[in-house]
Amino acid sequence: MRIALAGAGAFGIKHLDALAEIDAVTVTSIVSRRKEQAEEVARKYDVGQATTDLSEVLARDDVDAVILCTPTQLHAQQAIAAMRAGKHVQVEIPLADSWADAQQVDSVQRETGLVCMVGHTRRFNPSHQWIHHRIAAGELSIQQMDVQTYFFRRTNTNALGQPRSWTDHLLWHHAAHTVDLFQYQTGEDVQIANAVQGPVNPDLGIAMDMSIQLRTPSGRICTLSLSFNNDGPLGTFFRYICDNGTYIARYDDLVTGREEPVDVSAVDVSTNGIELQDREFVAAIREGREPNASVRDVLPCYRVLGELEVQLAREE
Repeated sequence: MRIALAGAGAFGIKHLDALAEIDAVTVTSIVSRRKEQAEEVARKYDVGQATTDLSEVLARDDVDAVILCTPTQLHAQQAIAAMRAGKHVQVEIPLADSWADAQQVDSVQRETGLVCMVGHTRRFNPSHQWIHHRIAAGELSIQQMDVQTYFFRRTNTNALGQPRSWTDHLLWHHAAHTVDLFQYQTGEDVQIANAVQGPVNPDLGIAMDMSIQLRTPSGRICTLSLSFNNDGPLGTFFRYICDNGTYIARYDDLVTGREEPVDVSAVDVSTNGIELQDREFVAAIREGREPNASVRDVLPCYRVLGELEVQLAREE
């Protein structure tokens, strides 16, 4: 499997480390906005090509698939370009920053039949997998999910504290994780969705605080709080309130509501959610099947986000 990586920032590095753990996978090309960054990462990971031109990479015969870790605003058009070039594609979350663009990516995937997977990592974190398996076995039923997504990002910086060339978004990026996971874990589409947001930051042009409420047809609810103003602790924390226990998931780790550790080491072949996500991408291509977190799987999430965007615009 010959894979090109576009986007050599913090999350691109996570994928390169993950791909190194998968047998018979070769990274053939690194694409970055800055040539010197592409060359530095290519040297570190012994990759043959470093470039700033994604179209050049898409034209190569030695590229079977592409992983896109590029700015959100480029995801949809680049995913479409990759499939038009005959390449399988994994596009990091979010798939798009509009409902119309998400639908267009889905349309091109159906037309080409190629694997198009979206980086909804929460489906793969061992903590959330453990919950999902127990739900599937009939041992748990979610009553409510209470989720906090908190960062301190009053400037355009990435997870490593480095300057970003683009602006992140609470709704189209960070809420996408939770909206999709809530529907995935309950097995239902959201029926009712409400959102409010705080003032728009005059420099960044985005709301820095947001609150979202979701409900499924059977009455399961989700309360999501998001902030770029929170000065610690940072990250996303999921509280599952179930009929048979309460659990708190912090990325790949899981504890009970009383902070008792839950052993998730046997859930999958790794305890690294990004690695498990990339393993699914490679396996789906090799086996000629639709992956978990395919564009078709996650499309209902982007429908909800589109509806919330319209709702928030009406309230301004």
